[in-house]
Amino acid sequence: MATGFGFPFGVNPAGGIAPDPDDNTDLRGKIIQVLFTAPGERVNQPEFGCGLFNLVFDPNNTIMAAAVEFSIGQALTRWLGDELVVGGVDVQAREESLVAEVAYVRRRDLSRQAVRVHFR
Repeated sequence: MATGFGFPFGVNPAGGIAPDPDDNTDLRGKIIQVLFTAPGERVNQPEFGCGLFNLVFDPNNTIMAAAVEFSIGQALTRWLGDELVVGGVDVQAREESLVAEVAYVRRRDLSRQAVRVHFR
């Protein structure tokens, strides 16, 4: 599995590129990238993304929250399935926003993590 570059950029003792010591932020960034990318937005990967912004004008209710839960789970499994196992997705509709919480297990070390994202 690939690792990200460390910030600030550094060199390891062997003269190679030093990896990111906090791999959690790298995986969280990938999750957010999948969630906020619309299919068709990437030229070379037109199916990449989750399509949540296609629902922006739909009514904010429990039916849409269930559809978003399904969409998030499917997208993360498809695009990041080699790095994580989706443990659960909980989406709550609140007035003019959605709050999505994704629980997942990192395959590398089997640690449980969670990401919370607000869609407004």
